[in-house]
Amino acid sequence: MEFTAKQIADLLGGTVLGNENASVNTVTKIEEGRAGSLSFLANPLYTNYIYTTDATIVLVNNTLVLDKAIKNTCTLVRVENAYEAFAKLLQIYTQIKNTKTGIEQPSFISQSASLGNDCYVGAFAYIGQNVKIGNSVKIYPHTYIGDDTEIGDNTILFSGVKVYHQCKIGRDCTVHANTVIGSDGFGFAPNSEGQAFVKVPQIGNVVIEDNVEVGSNTSIDRATLGSTTLHSGVKLDNLVQIAHNVEVGNNTVVAGLTGIAGSSKVGKNCMIGAQVGVAGHLKIADNVKIAGQSGIGSNIEKEGEIVQGSPAFNIGEYKRSYVLFRSLPKLSDRINELQKKINAIQNGQS
Repeated sequence: MEFTAKQIADLLGGTVLGNENASVNTVTKIEEGRAGSLSFLANPLYTNYIYTTDATIVLVNNTLVLDKAIKNTCTLVRVENAYEAFAKLLQIYTQIKNTKTGIEQPSFISQSASLGNDCYVGAFAYIGQNVKIGNSVKIYPHTYIGDDTEIGDNTILFSGVKVYHQCKIGRDCTVHANTVIGSDGFGFAPNSEGQAFVKVPQIGNVVIEDNVEVGSNTSIDRATLGSTTLHSGVKLDNLVQIAHNVEVGNNTVVAGLTGIAGSSKVGKNCMIGAQVGVAGHLKIADNVKIAGQSGIGSNIEKEGEIVQGSPAFNIGEYKRSYVLFRSLPKLSDRINELQKKINAIQNGQS
């Protein structure tokens, strides 16, 4: 699809500087701009590229001051925030692309399942008994939806997603390829002899509220009892493990390769870096930030706390401690030298 500079400016509430009929059909980085492409300039470090880019249209901040003329083949669209405007355009573009409707064959839809209007069901998808699917839901090929599951309007499940029975997914959610929602939690108890582990049935479910995005190859386990819950606005990266009965608060983001163990409660508006491990049955307060590769072994009770390390503690203390840690070899050498001098003094006195 093609968009003109005027159409883009109208969508974003911006103003055109140049040819309002200039059109684009692809997007590029500003340093890799080419004819027919749209780019944006938000980071001042890339300002020099505005004078050399071959992009046809570039989104720029209203505050940008030009020191010299740009190429006459480049049209600027001035907006309040170029980065946010570019993101908005990408969202619109994605919505336009995801307009598939209809039911492809072969696929299986139980007679007791109900689908809303304008849905898409890809080939080899399976939709079980008593499933309720809202309007404009997109279910891509090779997706499995278990019995008694509910999926809200405008949600997208990409290829290979598996949603086990009795789970609930809200409106405007996106679940990327090969993610598993509602598999059994890791519940095993030692038998009376202590020589084997007996499986504890996991009879709860997973509840995902509205506007949640889940990356590819992520696992969200069903609860032993009750629900494993992702509240509205949660964003999970690829390869994240959410264990049984975990609760993640509104608008919390979790980066890849992070694992949150069973029954832990994460507050709202938290930011959890990559490769973080959170032990079970913990509580993490609202607005907490956890640096990558940290290990959380105890509650974080202070709202807005920033922690790092394994075990994690306040990031300011961590940085001061790290300076000392890096100096340990030198400190060790100094201690050894001092010890030699002490020994020499003691030997001289004797």
